[in-house]
Amino acid sequence: MKKDNAFFNDVYDVVRQIPAGRATSYGAIAKYLGNNRGARIVGWAMGSSYTHQDIPAHRVVNSQGELSARALFETPTTMQERLESEGATIKNHKIQNWKEYFWDPEKELL
Repeated sequence: MKKDNAFFNDVYDVVRQIPAGRATSYGAIAKYLGNNRGARIVGWAMGSSYTHQDIPAHRVVNSQGELSARALFETPTTMQERLESEGATIKNHKIQNWKEYFWDPEKELL
C-alpha cells in the first residue's frame, strides 16, 4: 500500500478530528471507515504519521487503551507525555479510565 493511498488520507482526516483530552483505537477508526476488521491497516497508515505535526497520532492507541506505538515516536516517552499534557492519566503504558477517555468516531462524527 502506498503512503498516499486514499484510505490512509481518510484515516488521517479522522485522527485530526480527535479532540485534545480524548483518544481512540485503531479498530474504532477502521470501523468508522467501513472496515470492521481493518485495525492493522489503520496501524499501517499511522506508522508513517508519528512524526507529522499536523496529525495528533498520540491520540490513537490499541483497543485496550495501551500506548502500543510509543516506540515509534521521537522518544519512547513522547506519546505518554503528549497524552498527559492533555489530561490523560497513564500507568504502565495504558490510559487509565479508558472507557471514559475513549472517543468513538461513530458517535462523534456525522
